[in-house]
Amino acid sequence: MTGPGRALAVEVCTDERAFAELAGEWERLHRACPSATPFQSHAWLHSWWLSYGRPGGLRLVLVRRSGELVAAAPLMRVHHPLPALVPIGGAITDFHDVLVDGAAAAQGAWALADALTDMARTALVDFGEVRPGGAMERVYLCWRGPRHRLPDSVCLELPAVPVNELVGRLSSRHAQRVRNKVKRLSRLGVEWRVVRHDESEAALRRLLELHRLQWQGRKVSPEHLRPRFLEHLVRSVGPMTRSGQAAVLEFVLDGTVVAVNLNLLSGEMAGTYLYGFHPRLRERKVDVAAMLLHASAEHLASGDGCRVLSLLRGDEPYKYRWHPEAVPNQRFLLARRRTLPLLALAAGEATARAGAKRVLRGNPDPAGQR
Repeated sequence: MTGPGRALAVEVCTDERAFAELAGEWERLHRACPSATPFQSHAWLHSWWLSYGRPGGLRLVLVRRSGELVAAAPLMRVHHPLPALVPIGGAITDFHDVLVDGAAAAQGAWALADALTDMARTALVDFGEVRPGGAMERVYLCWRGPRHRLPDSVCLELPAVPVNELVGRLSSRHAQRVRNKVKRLSRLGVEWRVVRHDESEAALRRLLELHRLQWQGRKVSPEHLRPRFLEHLVRSVGPMTRSGQAAVLEFVLDGTVVAVNLNLLSGEMAGTYLYGFHPRLRERKVDVAAMLLHASAEHLASGDGCRVLSLLRGDEPYKYRWHPEAVPNQRFLLARRRTLPLLALAAGEATARAGAKRVLRGNPDPAGQR
């Protein structure tokens, strides 16, 4: 190893059983990494691999100092559309990142960069959906070869404050409308609670069934209806609720669960990941978005440390009612000289796709964006 990471020991783990056995030390590292999101927890990543991973593709870069895990990059090798090393987690994961212990930030980033340099001889390192401030930014800055940074998906964020403070961000007319909707929930008798960790499996099954009903007859993400997605959620969220990395909220009306919402939690950030609700809430004129946000905001305000409520990826119109801040994720492309053509292809494809989206939205000139 070269550079400031010389004193650290690095290994690349390709064994699925060894991945499972890393749970304890991975979670210690997750807690020690200031930028870690819930999607970098061992429970989420290992469960994802069990549901979606392909044999022979696992590439975990592990960095240790005196035997203690101080940095890790959860990667896998893919061959299509280009030979690449990409983060574990796939499309159902809103934030990808590496983990670096805050007490070894500089050394850990250098060690990961050196290890990835060795692995990039025949494949592009294509690391997307990194939240601003993520540990992968440090690795990118340590990279000595060809590199390129691109904008990725936009996430919308709100401050994690009680709903009365969120309402203060709105116009007076809109604010009063929201207050009326919240009062209506009380008049109807809608109640919510955080389910216990031993109830999480049943609650998640209800969530996905309600999600199916919610989207019945309309276009829905097909992955959310597949058994492997349910298996992944049940397997990952159970341990995450025990450790405080997830909260499942149930909403009850007339003695029946009519909605379930899953929030993922980590450090200073919470993310509203997925929800489902019974269509009869529409018949009762319940504003479901206001109901979910009200409960999530109150739940977070009752804790401590969480400062950001992320609405995660997606620019659905209902999210903009609350005047959120648009925060674009980042995509990092890292190559060596022999894999530079792969970087050029990936960057060119991303630029072409972004241009096509601007045209479809009626704004072909990037300079015209506001």
